[in-house]
Amino acid sequence: MSTPSRRPSSQATAVPRDRADACPGALRLHTADDGALARIRIPGGVLSVGQARELGAAAGELGDGELHLTSRGNVQLRGLRPGCGADLAARLESAGLLPSWRHERVRNVVASPLSGLDGRGLADVRPWLRALDELVCASEAAARLSGRFLFALDDGRGDVAGLGADVTLRAAPDGTAWLRIGASDAVAVVSAEDAPRAVLLAAEVFLEASGGQVWRVAELPCPADELLGEVVRRSGAVQASPVWSLAGGQPSPGPVTGPDGTTSLSVLAPLGRLTAVQWAAVTAAASGELRLTPWRGVIIPTVPADRLPALESSGLVTDPGSAWLGVGACIGRPGCAKSRADIRTDAAGSLTTGGGLPAYWSGCERRCGRPRGDHVDVVARDGGGYRISVVRGGREDATTTTDNPLQLAAALAAARTHDQ
Repeated sequence: MSTPSRRPSSQATAVPRDRADACPGALRLHTADDGALARIRIPGGVLSVGQARELGAAAGELGDGELHLTSRGNVQLRGLRPGCGADLAARLESAGLLPSWRHERVRNVVASPLSGLDGRGLADVRPWLRALDELVCASEAAARLSGRFLFALDDGRGDVAGLGADVTLRAAPDGTAWLRIGASDAVAVVSAEDAPRAVLLAAEVFLEASGGQVWRVAELPCPADELLGEVVRRSGAVQASPVWSLAGGQPSPGPVTGPDGTTSLSVLAPLGRLTAVQWAAVTAAASGELRLTPWRGVIIPTVPADRLPALESSGLVTDPGSAWLGVGACIGRPGCAKSRADIRTDAAGSLTTGGGLPAYWSGCERRCGRPRGDHVDVVARDGGGYRISVVRGGREDATTTTDNPLQLAAALAAARTHDQ
């Protein structure tokens, strides 16, 4: 194979890395101000009830008792006590959450959380999810991916297709699947049966092109179309340029009724943090599995709607009109030494009516966990106050600053409804 040529492109900017990827995992813990942090990959956000309970027990016995959901549907345990790494790893392996120690940080897969439940998708992505995870864990090459490389499996509705994954697989109307690499304008059309293997092939082609020097497709000095062409050549797939439409991603809180009349429940964890009481309520409500969403929520498949009040009483969001909808934040103080403010307290104190652009609060310019797409960027300033910007199409607009807590909520509300 000839490696795709490394020429400058308007689609990509080379970002060579002179250090190893330090992204935390379940085995490589990160030291934060509030103790050690473990990031546990949950492909597609799918957990059995038993696995969910084991995570809750680990959080309570080894950490601060809470589970923190990430924008990739993964789980972070924080405040872990010194020397607990081996105990945590043994617990996770016993629960089936560490199928391959060498691949534990590269199992980053987001998937349409309502797939197979509400009848809106074109295919159920769960078979793809299981097959892809097995293929990744069996691949020697895949173990060299960075902990930031992301796969997305979209059931055709266009929810996770807009999350900026490095490789996206999307169900197509004719029963095939579209494989997209990065922000390529073209796709490879593959059969549904061959789709997971094509996804792994795309990741392997990326590794060959990157030479281990970059972590994401967008960092390559060659266009993503060149990688796609190589996948097409090797797999015998057909290249096409379909309309890549997107839909509003976040499932609305509340009951979700399927075409067969069954009910699933959708709840949101305020700022992605679940207390021990809330996690216990979730696991008690679930009957077989639960699905963590990339929007820091939980889907509880196929359970009676009368379990919703118990979830609401625990403090989880079940109302689609809640002011918490679309509000996110990094950990802030006191958990992060780089944060300039206790942004979670400030975010809770500045809630307005729901609706408008999503708003994301960051304690510093790193903006850890910031969402893709249009949103309101709220960043703590050096010396106090916040900088609030409307981000559309990757560009900042309508920037304002305020150091008056009484004006913060009004400024945020105005930014979220800017130009509406």
